[in-house]
Amino acid sequence: QVQLVESGGGLVQPGGSLRLSCTASGSIFRIYTMGWYRQVPGKQRELVAHITSGGSTNYADAVKGRFTISRDNAKNTVYLQMNSLKPEDTAVYYCKQGLTTWGQGTQVTVSS
Repeated sequence: QVQLVESGGGLVQPGGSLRLSCTASGSIFRIYTMGWYRQVPGKQRELVAHITSGGSTNYADAVKGRFTISRDNAKNTVYLQMNSLKPEDTAVYYCKQGLTTWGQGTQVTVSS
């Protein structure tokens, strides 16, 4: 059974940085596209960034130039480096593997 476990969320001041991690088990990690999504109450979950098995990346316009997605296939882990954080980045961040497998989410709060 595939499991995704996110970590690294927390409270940070505007302009600060956080790095989220998502570690997968029970799957052939390297063959999957991995994505980070976020959701705030009352809104749909939205794509933040994704990275293909070949390392190609794509970002939402709102985070381009501030966030970086990367993966370490040897560690079955995908990362999201978030810099220059803004209050509007506050959300629960979810990791996704392929089309259907989600992690449990990690809260990111950007506030002074």
